[in-house]
Amino acid sequence: MTRINYLALALVVVAAFIASSLWYSPLIFGKAFLELSGVAPIAGPDPVRIACELVRTFVLAFVIARLFILVRITNWKSALNLGFLLWVGFPVVLLTGSMLWQNVPWRLAAIHSGDWLVKMLLISLILGVWRKTAPTP
Repeated sequence: MTRINYLALALVVVAAFIASSLWYSPLIFGKAFLELSGVAPIAGPDPVRIACELVRTFVLAFVIARLFILVRITNWKSALNLGFLLWVGFPVVLLTGSMLWQNVPWRLAAIHSGDWLVKMLLISLILGVWRKTAPTP
């Protein structure tokens, strides 16, 4: 059985965290997110929230890496395909449920969904490329 490459996993976690941080920054969707969610802007970085988000991203990346091993993903195209299917099957389904049953505005759900799409595809792409180019232990 192939093992998970933890160096690749660390790279993926950092890349996904940065991409998500940019997604919710005022340069992209930060202002709309704050307006639609009614959340007040935070004065500065909160180390506890950052740590929690890094752990969440690690768990997500680890699960995707394990799935790649279980279904024998060996190239970036198959990795992106699975990443897209995981996005549709989980974040999209959950966010449409929140729109239907919790009255979450569709624009807010779309912002979150876009963030999830970027994360899922970025994680899948990096892990897929790494699996193709890295020697199997």
